[in-house]
Amino acid sequence: MSPAGSRTAGRYLQQRLRADRRTLIRVLVWTGVESLPAFVAGRAVALAVDRGFLAGEPLVGGGWLALLAVVSAVGAFGARGALLSTAAVVEPLRDALMTRTVEATLRHALTGGRVEQDRSGVARLTRQVEIVREAAGSMLSVVCRFAFSFVGVCVGTLTLEPTAALLVFAPVTVGVGCYVASLRGVVRAQMRSTLATESLAHEAWRLSAGLRDITAYGLEEPALRRLDDVAKETARAETALARLTALRTLALGVGGWVPLVLVLLWVRWGAQGMSAGTVLGVLTYIAQNLRPAVQNLVQGVGSTGIRLFVTLGRLLDDLGTRPGGAGSTPAPAVAASASSTRVGERAAGVEIVLESVSFSYPGGANDVLSGIDLRVAPGEHIAVVGPSGIGKSTLASLLAGTHRPTRGRVLLDGVDVTSLAPARQAALRAYLPQEAYVFTGTLRENLGYLADGRADDRRMDRAVTEFGLADLVSMTGGYGGVVDPDALSAGQRQLIALARAYLSPARLIVLDEATCHMDPAAEARAEGAMRERRGTLVVIAHRISSARAADRVMVLDGGAPRTGSHDRMLAESDLYRDLVGLWSAKSATP
Repeated sequence: MSPAGSRTAGRYLQQRLRADRRTLIRVLVWTGVESLPAFVAGRAVALAVDRGFLAGEPLVGGGWLALLAVVSAVGAFGARGALLSTAAVVEPLRDALMTRTVEATLRHALTGGRVEQDRSGVARLTRQVEIVREAAGSMLSVVCRFAFSFVGVCVGTLTLEPTAALLVFAPVTVGVGCYVASLRGVVRAQMRSTLATESLAHEAWRLSAGLRDITAYGLEEPALRRLDDVAKETARAETALARLTALRTLALGVGGWVPLVLVLLWVRWGAQGMSAGTVLGVLTYIAQNLRPAVQNLVQGVGSTGIRLFVTLGRLLDDLGTRPGGAGSTPAPAVAASASSTRVGERAAGVEIVLESVSFSYPGGANDVLSGIDLRVAPGEHIAVVGPSGIGKSTLASLLAGTHRPTRGRVLLDGVDVTSLAPARQAALRAYLPQEAYVFTGTLRENLGYLADGRADDRRMDRAVTEFGLADLVSMTGGYGGVVDPDALSAGQRQLIALARAYLSPARLIVLDEATCHMDPAAEARAEGAMRERRGTLVVIAHRISSARAADRVMVLDGGAPRTGSHDRMLAESDLYRDLVGLWSAKSATP
C-alpha cells in the first residue's frame, strides 16, 4: 500500500456515501430510533426513583420503568432498520469494488497473459472485498451509534443536572478527540506493520524456495543479512504500533471512566440537594449508554476501521496500477550477483583442482567418492559419466559448494571452495540440478535475476534464440508476461534455468543432468549453446552426445577415475564402452 493509500480509501468512501445520500439518511434515522433508550434511560430511572419508589408510589415507579421497556423495544426495532439500511449502503460498495476487480483482472489478462496467472484477482474477490464490506458496515454502525448515544446522554444529563452534563461532555470530548486526531498515525503504523509482516513472510518463503540456488551460488551471507534486515524492520514496525495502540486504552479511560469518577466526586463534595434519583439517572446514562458507546467506538475504529482503510487502500492501489508485471512476485534479490563482469561478455573459465577429495554422507559406512584427483583447465569442457549411484551428482555438488568434502580440497582458481566469499562464489559458478528452479514472476525476472541487472532485451533475445525459447516468450506475452511454474513442463523449466545461467556472469557452469527432461534435439541445442559460451563447463552426462562433444570424459567406476577423450575412453574403459552401447541402443529404440 502506498503512503497515500489511506487517503485514497477515505476519499473513495466519501464519494460512495455522497452518491447515495437517501440511503445514508435512512441509516441515520433508524440509528436515531435505535438510540432512543440513550435519551430516555437516565431520565426514566430518575423519575421512577424520585416520584415513584422513594415517594411511596411503586405503581408510578413501575410505570416509568415500563415506559423504559417500551422505548427499549422500539430501539430494538430501530436496530433492525439500521442494520438493513446499512446493508443497503455497503452492498453497492461491494458490487462496485467487485466490478473494478473483475475489469482490472480481465484487463491484465488481455495485456499481460492468461487469467489464471493473475491469482491475486481471486484473492481480491473472495477476501479483500469481503473485508471491506464487513468493515465498512461495522464502522458506519459504530460511528452513528456513538454520535446518537453521546448526544442522547448529554441532553438527558442536561435535563437532570446541567453541571453533571459538563462533567460528562468535557472528558469524552477530550478523550475521543485526541484518539481521532491520532488515527492518521495509527493507520500509518498499522500499514507499516502489515507490510513489514508480509515482507517477512514473503522473504522467508523466497529463501525456503531458493535454498538450493542460494547454497549453490554461495549467497548464504547476503540472504541472511536481508532476512535479518526485514525481521528488524518488522520488529520496529510492531513496536511503533504497540506504542500508538496504547492511546486506545488512554482514550477509553478518559472518555469512558473519567466522567463516572468526576460525577461521583462531585456528588460527594460539590452537589447541593441533588436527589438520589438524579444521581442514579446520571450514573445510568454514563454506565449503561456512554461508556459502552465510547468503548465500541475506540475499539471499532482501532481495529475494524484501520483494517478497513488499510485493506481498501491496498485494494484501490492494486486495481489502479495493473500494467506490465504488477502483482507478480519480484525476483529474489538475494540471488543477484555482485560480479562486475558484464552479462553477455564471455568471461574466462575457472581452473578446477580436486586434491585427494573424498566424500561420505553422515552415517554412511563407505565413501561415495574416494581419493579423487582432477585438474580441469580454464575454459575446458568435461563430461562426467558412470552408472547410477556412483557419485556423479555428489561430485557436481562438491564443485558447486553445496557439499563439502570429507577429506581433501576443491580449489577454484587456486582458492578453496569452502572459503570463497559469497560475492566471489556468485561470480565464479552456476549450478543447475535436474529439477530446475523457476519462480512465479515475469519471464524477464526469471531469465535475468542472476545477471546483476545487466541483461537487456538484446542479450535476452540472444539467449532466447540459442535455447529455442521463442514459443515460451510468445506464450507468456513477452518478457513482461508472468510465468506460472506449475503451467510449464519440466523441459521448459530446464530451458529457462539454462538460459538464466547463460546470461549470468558465472565462469564455471555445472550441469547435473540439467537437460534430462528434454528431447535429444533440444538437449543438443542447449549444450551447444553452453559450449559456445566461453567458460569452464562440467556436464553430468546421460547421453552419448554429451560425452562425445566434451573436450574430456571423466569415467567414475568406483575406483580411481579415468579421464581422456571420447575415443580414448572407448579404447581404455570397459565401463565406458558398455555405457556408450547402452546409450546407443536406447537412442535406436523407436
